[in-house]
Formats: sequence, structure tokens, C-alpha cells
Amino acid sequence: MMTVYHRYAKAMYHTALRIVGDSDDAEDVMQEAFIKAFDKLDSYKATATFGAWLKRIVVNESLSWLRKHKNFECLSDNLKAVEPETGFEIDEKNVRLEILLDTINRLKDNYKLAFNLYFIEGYDYEEMMDILNLSYANVRTLVSRAKQQLKDILKTNYPEYIKK
Repeated sequence: MMTVYHRYAKAMYHTALRIVGDSDDAEDVMQEAFIKAFDKLDSYKATATFGAWLKRIVVNESLSWLRKHKNFECLSDNLKAVEPETGFEIDEKNVRLEILLDTINRLKDNYKLAFNLYFIEGYDYEEMMDILNLSYANVRTLVSRAKQQLKDILKTNYPEYIKK
């Protein structure tokens, strides 16, 4: 089991950190997730890779932590319709990683969560529906608003990274 832990610990820690936002809390969440995974190892079915199965446990544990410790607001509040695109794009080739990470960390908590799940962790809308317990339209709206807020923050603070 220690081999499995050492193989996946770093990646799972970073997944938890992106969601809970604090190093110590991410470590706690990751440890709890590993305990749950090892306890439920007999329920693992090879329909997905072990890493994907473990990541799902880490994401769920991170969301549970958020709900318990941060009075995490209901994600579906005020999600009615997808806002239209704004007509400007991020110059992805030139934006610096530290600026992008700083900008992501400035997003509202629910937008940061949606952004991380979709763009960083690679979940699709259907998977996010299950994870967040939201409708397809609400997930789509949440991701759209996260992108919009990211663009707005970049436009305000780093206009040189917005394509004209």
C-alpha cells in the first residue's frame, strides 16, 4: 500500500490543494481520501484507471471538506443562463504561469472549483454534474462564468495578456 501511496500522493495532494486552497488542509484531505480508498479497495472496478478512481475520491473528499469548513454556498444559486462570450481572448502562448495561477486563485470559490474541475482536472460536464450535484445547464453556466471572471481579472490586472 505504501507503494501506491507514494506513486499517487503528490498528484492527489495537488488536486486537493486546488480545491481547498490551503496546504495543510489539502494534506489532511488527501490523507482522508487515501484512508477511504484503501478501506474501499475491494469496490474498485477496472472500468477506470486506479488513478482516476482515486482522484474522484480526493475530489469528493475535498468538496466535503469545503462544505464542512467554509460554509460553501450552494453552487446552483443564481445559475440561470450562460452568459455570452465577450469577444476577447487570452493570449495563452504568452501568459506567464504564475500570473495565470494568481488569477485562478482570485476567482470566487465556486468559479475556482468549476474552473479547476473542468480545465485542470479534465472532468467533462456530465462528470461534473455527478460531482457537484448540479444540472447540465448549471455546470455549463458555472464553467462559463468562471472563464468570464478569469478573463475580467486578466483584463483588469494584466491587459497585456488579452488579445486585441
